[in-house]
Amino acid sequence: MESAVRQGFARITSSPVAPYQSAVIRIGFSLTWLAVLLREWVHHDELYGPDSPWSWNMAREWNATNGAFTVLTWHDGRLWFETVYLAAIAAAVMLLVGWRTRTASLLFMIGVLAIQNRNPFVGNGGDSVIHVMAIYLVFTRCGQVWSLDARRRTGNRDDGRDVVGVALWAFFTAVLGLVTGLGELSTGWALLLWGFALTQLAWWAVRRYAPGEPRTVMEMVGNVVHAGALLTVAIQICLIYATSGWYKIQGASWQDGTALYYVLHLGNLTPWPALSHAIASSSLIVLLLTYGTVIVEVAFPFTLFSSRLRVVMIAILVSMHVGIGLLLGLPFFALAMITADVFFLPTAVLHWLVDRVRHAVRWTQSLRPIPQIDR
Repeated sequence: MESAVRQGFARITSSPVAPYQSAVIRIGFSLTWLAVLLREWVHHDELYGPDSPWSWNMAREWNATNGAFTVLTWHDGRLWFETVYLAAIAAAVMLLVGWRTRTASLLFMIGVLAIQNRNPFVGNGGDSVIHVMAIYLVFTRCGQVWSLDARRRTGNRDDGRDVVGVALWAFFTAVLGLVTGLGELSTGWALLLWGFALTQLAWWAVRRYAPGEPRTVMEMVGNVVHAGALLTVAIQICLIYATSGWYKIQGASWQDGTALYYVLHLGNLTPWPALSHAIASSSLIVLLLTYGTVIVEVAFPFTLFSSRLRVVMIAILVSMHVGIGLLLGLPFFALAMITADVFFLPTAVLHWLVDRVRHAVRWTQSLRPIPQIDR
């Protein structure tokens, strides 16, 4: 027992655990949020900006009562809103490609909270998942693989000589100091943001001037925080499925197997009415899908202890969310939940999927006609 505990502690502290799984949630959630921002660009003023029915004064009073954080209540000008919205898009792109991932994860969180908390009444379950995961991502080392940061570190000695990183930190700290001086930050958020800024400063100083034991200790602390954040992500996803399944069990339409029939007849959630009504016309299919949804959601947390059963369950959940995205017109919710599902896949399966994608890309490229050169 003692040996197992020692090995587990060494595993957590020696290097970031589950680097590929953390990269999955970084890429998946940033891609989903980027797609949401681009999709809503046409109506972003009416949803979150100065033209929204949920006015700036209403949002400011509402957030004052629940402590929600959003930089959009600092000023009611259109220029400020457009700047924040574009900055949120840029932060999502930075996190997606893994460029300056530590800073990008914090900016991504600020962007998500800024937009969603400006008008919390236009989102869905997928937005809520991104909302929570954006906070957790700040505490992860999610740029270890499949990122520009990982490519930059390859073959380079990480000794703190990072001019771009220092410039980003200095700019962020200057803005943070200005905002703090203006009194726009609550005590909790001020502690969190200043803690991040000072931690970044300490990490840079250790890499630059104390590369020995102090750096080793900070690496260990960072790995422990990373492992704790990923554990929190896993628990959060399990709670989402467990609570969703158990709440469904309490509903009469879920108990008698007819819930999906009514869902497929909702006019505002059926982009393909003919297909939805065709599925709803079969009592057996409706019954199986209704009961199957409840079973897989309740059972999911208990299947994580078996790698083979876990892969099968994740395949079922991904299929279920693909169906939700198509039949109910909720693509961003589906993409967010698929990201949450894929997070639990073993590393070997993730490598296999990436290899299949690369093979498909190469095969597609091979189909392109070779240009003929006139002689």
